[in-house]
Amino acid sequence: AIKVEESGGASVQDGGSLRLSCAVSRSISSIYCMGWFRQAPGKERAGVGVIERDGGASYVDSVKGRFTISKDTDKNIMYLQMNNLKPEDTATYYCAADCTYCQGGYCYRGENDLETWGQGTLVSVSS
Repeated sequence: AIKVEESGGASVQDGGSLRLSCAVSRSISSIYCMGWFRQAPGKERAGVGVIERDGGASYVDSVKGRFTISKDTDKNIMYLQMNNLKPEDTATYYCAADCTYCQGGYCYRGENDLETWGQGTLVSVSS
């Protein structure tokens, strides 16, 4: 697994915006695909979106039009810009830089890599 560190989470009100960062421990310029996930209280971790090597991004339906993934290959950081946040976006957000396969906005990781996650960053949206 590639080591990552998430940051940028905060408490915001309904309709607010946040930008999360995912610092990656190695150069990201050649990485095939990276992804964002989130885990709401009492729920399983779920995909949010991915960004591929060419910069193309895709998202799960629940965040389309509100969330944007980008990356800075000079700083080795992936970003998640979240606009028009809703209470149902409340979750701990995680990133991964070792996707073996990406489709439909979801990053699929190898079985061994699934055991390794960053500490996550908490986003809380109040109504």
